[in-house]
Amino acid sequence: MDTDFAHSRSYRRYLLIECALSENTARAYLGDIAAFFDYLSNVRFPAGHPAPDVNDITTEDIIDYLSSISGQSKRTQARVVSSLHSYFAWLCSEGLCKENPSDAVKAPKLGTYLPAVLSVEEVERLIDAAGSSETSGVRDRAILETMYGLGLRVSETVSLKISSIFFEDGYVSVIGKGNKQRIVPLGDLAAEALQDYLAVRPRAAERNSDDIVFLNRFGKGMSRVAVFKLLKSCAVKAGITKEISPHTLRHSFATHLIENGADLRAVQEMLGHESILTTEIYTHIDSSTWQRNILEHHPLNG
Repeated sequence: MDTDFAHSRSYRRYLLIECALSENTARAYLGDIAAFFDYLSNVRFPAGHPAPDVNDITTEDIIDYLSSISGQSKRTQARVVSSLHSYFAWLCSEGLCKENPSDAVKAPKLGTYLPAVLSVEEVERLIDAAGSSETSGVRDRAILETMYGLGLRVSETVSLKISSIFFEDGYVSVIGKGNKQRIVPLGDLAAEALQDYLAVRPRAAERNSDDIVFLNRFGKGMSRVAVFKLLKSCAVKAGITKEISPHTLRHSFATHLIENGADLRAVQEMLGHESILTTEIYTHIDSSTWQRNILEHHPLNG
């Protein structure tokens, strides 16, 4: 989709630099706004009419557009509203728009999405299904151990660098969303699996892959799609029928930590969440549980 709309280039720089959003997130915002302008050009304004000026756009235009995409999921609609809020707020802050037409528009309420959680026994079966007899099996096992043992996103896993792993000190430096760095403890099982793989890791085919941990059979960095496929393949071998994705391992990691008494704040830092509420939803723990736990340990509530 063409994302060349009013002030799109400046807005894109704002998203990437000032908001520190990832390229994928910025692209989603730009796509949502471009689709909105396409709608205005085709419906609100007659053919041959110049592109709509941002100051001519009204709240009714936005509501009409949202009505036109009412058949899409609530999550998609909510993202579109968020994109428009961000865009028009930026225009106003830059003095490019007199009023924000999205101020009165509310996003649809979303139910809490809870991805599948694997039991510890299922995780063990899944990892064992990767095998360890061939180089690819050693690699796949290391990928699964790393994703579960460190709670990494799939994007963080495929971009993990050898120079970011500190075996002697027992931690890994991870670059997460918004290019933000966090330190994650490296457990024994994940460390062992990584060392086993690095011992047989093939030579990188390209200079920019020299420091990438996980390589495909062509000596290049693995894609997120490839990780998704290996996970599905291992799930079938392990007899796991739940609908799972790479995100499932991250969610299971957090859930198992909380179930075994880990502090919610510590889990928040390990996952790289800015808000503890995100962690609370991630680990599907009733908010009253951890709120009560905090109050019980407060010195003035004894």
